[in-house]
Amino acid sequence: MPQIGTFRLFFSSGYSSPLSFPFKLSFSSSLLNKSKTLQKPLSFATVSSSSVRRERKVPPPRTRGNSTLREAKNEKPMEEAKSVMFNKRRAEGKDKSDKPRTLQLKVRKLNPVNTICYVQILGTGMDTQDTSPSVLLFFDKQRFIFNAGEGLQRFCTEHKIKLSKIDHMFLSRVCSETAGGLPGLLLTLAGMGEEGMSVNMWGPSDLKYLIDAMRSFIPNAAMVHTHGFGPAPSAKGSAVSDMGKFTDPIVLIDDEVVKISAILLRPSCFEGHQVMSEDSTLLNPSVGPQEKKDQFMKPLLPHPKSPDRKVLPVLKPGDVSVVYVCELPEIKGKFDPAKAAALGLKPGPKYRELQLGNSVKSDRQNIMVHPSDVLGPSVPGPIVLLVDCPTLSHLQELLSVESLSPYYADSLDDKLDDVKSVNCVIHLSPAFVTKTPDYQKWMKRFGGAQHIMAGHEIKNLEVPILKSSARISARLNYLCPQFFPAPGFWSLQHLNNFEPYTFSINEGSVPKLCEGISAENLLKFTLRPYAQIGLDKSVIPSSLTPTEVIDELISEIPEITDAAEQISQIWCKSQESKRLSPVQDDVVMIEEPWINENTSKPDKISREEIPCLDATDMDEVNNDQTVPSCLENITREDMEIVLLGTGSSQPSKYRNVSSVYINLFSKGSLLLDCGEGTLGQLKRRYGVKGADNAVRRLEFIWISHIHADHHTGLARILALRRELLKEVAHEPLLVIGPRKLKRFLDAYQKLEDLDMQFLDCRHTTEASLDAFKDALESNQNNFTSGTDVENLNSRDGQGVAVQNIETTLFARGSPMQSFWKRPSSPVDSGMTFELLKNLKKVLGEAGLEALVSVPVVHCPQAFGVVLKAADRVNTVGKTIPGWKLVYSGDTRPCPELIAASQGATVLIHEATFEDGMAEEAIARNHSTTKEAIEVGASADVYRIILTHFSQRYPKIPVFDEKHMHKTCIAFDMMSVNIADLPVLPRVLPYLKLLFKNEIMADEFDEVIGSET
Repeated sequence: MPQIGTFRLFFSSGYSSPLSFPFKLSFSSSLLNKSKTLQKPLSFATVSSSSVRRERKVPPPRTRGNSTLREAKNEKPMEEAKSVMFNKRRAEGKDKSDKPRTLQLKVRKLNPVNTICYVQILGTGMDTQDTSPSVLLFFDKQRFIFNAGEGLQRFCTEHKIKLSKIDHMFLSRVCSETAGGLPGLLLTLAGMGEEGMSVNMWGPSDLKYLIDAMRSFIPNAAMVHTHGFGPAPSAKGSAVSDMGKFTDPIVLIDDEVVKISAILLRPSCFEGHQVMSEDSTLLNPSVGPQEKKDQFMKPLLPHPKSPDRKVLPVLKPGDVSVVYVCELPEIKGKFDPAKAAALGLKPGPKYRELQLGNSVKSDRQNIMVHPSDVLGPSVPGPIVLLVDCPTLSHLQELLSVESLSPYYADSLDDKLDDVKSVNCVIHLSPAFVTKTPDYQKWMKRFGGAQHIMAGHEIKNLEVPILKSSARISARLNYLCPQFFPAPGFWSLQHLNNFEPYTFSINEGSVPKLCEGISAENLLKFTLRPYAQIGLDKSVIPSSLTPTEVIDELISEIPEITDAAEQISQIWCKSQESKRLSPVQDDVVMIEEPWINENTSKPDKISREEIPCLDATDMDEVNNDQTVPSCLENITREDMEIVLLGTGSSQPSKYRNVSSVYINLFSKGSLLLDCGEGTLGQLKRRYGVKGADNAVRRLEFIWISHIHADHHTGLARILALRRELLKEVAHEPLLVIGPRKLKRFLDAYQKLEDLDMQFLDCRHTTEASLDAFKDALESNQNNFTSGTDVENLNSRDGQGVAVQNIETTLFARGSPMQSFWKRPSSPVDSGMTFELLKNLKKVLGEAGLEALVSVPVVHCPQAFGVVLKAADRVNTVGKTIPGWKLVYSGDTRPCPELIAASQGATVLIHEATFEDGMAEEAIARNHSTTKEAIEVGASADVYRIILTHFSQRYPKIPVFDEKHMHKTCIAFDMMSVNIADLPVLPRVLPYLKLLFKNEIMADEFDEVIGSET
């Protein structure tokens, strides 16, 4: 055990109950808390970070044996423990392990004679169309990645691409589509090894806005090697004339290995501008070379001035796109010793000098010998272009860029040596741009170059990019399709309104266009060795079908077929009529869905039916009949919980980071946390078009705290929603989160409009909402601009003191007051009042009675949340209470969350660590599985869903059997309908069967070991 700090509290009482906190609870509202008997003395102790072991290495893999469940041996139940500990300094944001450090930028010795070089498609977003694919430029000693959309880190883990080998990252645009994965990537690199590392980042000058925004939660040391190019960014935009200074390619890297240049594109949205016409001189074979040359020297689409020739259009941040040109050095011709001897040279150092390109004096003749005299013809170095033309307006600019002229095969110039032959063009442009005749004609100008279409193509939707996750989803779907409806694989018949990519255009135009192929995941184009230059499909992952996955599963676990049938029978019986009888005011007895009508007790599962179950399993799954009254007459159209991400810290092969989607069906939907890849997970759950509808229907998004694994998917969701609703009248989306998140979003909105309103979680605590309610009911707007929020919440409308906004857990005078970081400047409370009124309206439209944020113990400004549904009236006029859902965010067990969870229908609680890692849980201010379950038991919660598992547990976490009768383990894509809550714990033993042979092993090549 870690050494206990001197700060310890003891609360006296004569009660006993697991994890109960016998001191005054701050929640007085009947919405959240009904009076319960609180029991047993318990202390709430802090542990300073200096006294906690901070070993960052992951424990060695251990064999699970035949079960993922473990018996608790010689462990005292929590009610006998003397204290619940937490890391005070981490909660205050003062943990030494979190302090900034100097990160290493690796400097590698270059290898001019590269034996291997290729470009490779990294298929992020190919199957979900939620983000831009990335491209890897590989050399023996260097790696370059172009674009870092959401999911890149998870993709690299899946396909064993080592992030520590990346030297440079380039962005073709600065927006959530191309840079959504950058924050998580930088944090992961910063945590690698003892010293951490950083990379060079390159992008248009708008990159400054992204860097400024990320400073809210990423150490500056991770972003010091950032390079922006192009017109200086300005919040008010840059005049188009500024772009005239950057018409030539901007050389970014030029060494003996590669030369990388950037050509800037800006949108040309001007009336009267047309793209290249079909009778263009450049495409007309009857036009002579000189006419072509004269025409080529002119801009195809000259940059016009505005009609009044005074006001120039303005570039907004994010408008600039980039064409990257990657040029490898030429390959010198073969040295001919015979020619050297004929010119009077003796074998020796002068041979080497000639091979290096230097002239030397002949040994036997009075002449100078030049490299061209003894070397065969040189072979031009391969050239690759990466083209990102995101809109038709950018296409107009692309057609008029003169700096691309040396790379066109149809450009004729007097200086033939300046003409460069392009080997490969990778098109990151979307299909609606690349399918236009003008774009296709432009592609032909590169002659015999290989064109790879890496935009979103329909054919890629059938092939899951994350096969490991898809395999698990398919297995879970086979076992229990009711809780795991996502099949893991999509077929084209499920995808409507899509057309496959085609190069064909209307008849009568250019008779034959360039040939190109659709990109596939991990497709390569070899650049070196030169003899092998061209496409390489050898490493493209083999196709995988659901049938193959299920056949493999049945072969591995034959009894899984019986288990799937047993689960199916549970739901078949749920269609039978339910007999209800009142027990208490808030509880009814219901014959569970698996009860026969002719019996008074549930059907019992026998060892013969499912051999994998032991006696303890059977006792627990057959021992729960009490159902809260809020589930009386519940329908499947009331609420569904979709666990989009159930891992912690960083994405892994099998678990994405935190996100919970609450589907309220006809009343909309909402998100609780929004980690990186949330949009991609929505697409995997609902399909490409279904996910777009889910985003349209969002009522609000709630974020628990500022750690990156809980919010870096937010910008992508907001940007997509703005795009989907741009032609429809709508309100900005309400985002509720910690104050630090607002700083990030405000800074980010200089780059990309997110179309949202922000409400601080602090203003949605119980005390703040009570004050708001009093002011609203008294029709007195006490929230005046410039008034400190503390004063606003200190008295109600009648001058009576009310509870301070921080609540008792963080209130002045309490032992934990220093954990609350109060803003130093006054809040615009007039705006806050309007936002709270808007929240009330949004909740009403969603059928919710209340949303209350609860301060928890993790880091500064960390919260949990309570959602309370409005009461219902059944057909006979009886009032049925609404359901209550509690989400913990990241936290140690704490009294405020227990108080808020009293009588909850569902508690979604983090369980980052297994029970044997209590010290780690304390050090990082997380919970163990046992602690999470006992929080729910202490609060008399009906059902507990455990989530946010450490990535130490690749597929299923380690947990105890004890107290699991009302608990289930969450998996990505798990969908729990509120009508199925009575069945939920019964699924756990079957999941145990599915993963019975799993071995707990760390899946990462480079262990990070930090759980944020």
